[in-house]
Amino acid sequence: MTVYFLCVVLLTMGLYCLVAKKNIVKKVLGIVIMDYAVNLYLIIIGYKTGGIAPVVEPKMLENGRLLESTLERFVDPLPQALVLTSIVIGLGVMSLMVAMCIRLYEKHGTFDMSVISKLRG
Repeated sequence: MTVYFLCVVLLTMGLYCLVAKKNIVKKVLGIVIMDYAVNLYLIIIGYKTGGIAPVVEPKMLENGRLLESTLERFVDPLPQALVLTSIVIGLGVMSLMVAMCIRLYEKHGTFDMSVISKLRG
C-alpha cells in the first residue's frame, strides 16, 4: 500500500514542477517525473508475489492440459508491455521537448516562461 502512495507522491511532485515552475527545463523534468510515476504504477499493478512468466513448459502440463495451480501463478504480461511501450514513447517525447527548449533558448536567450511571454507579446 505504501508503494501506491509513493506513486501518488511522485505524480504530485511532477505536477507541481509542471504548474508552479517558470523555467521550461524544470517543466520538462516535471513531465518526465510524471511519466516515471505512471510507469511505476503500471509495474506495481503487474506484480504478483511468487508469480512466474507465462511460458508453458512440459512439466506444467498434465495429460496435455495446464495445471490449474500453474495458471494461477502466471503473471499478466500486459502491464509489462505497456510500460515498455510507454518508455519508448516517453523517450521520444522528452527528446522533442528538449529540442524545443533549445530552440526557444536560441531565439529568446532564456528558459524563463515569464520573460519569453513578455518578449513575444
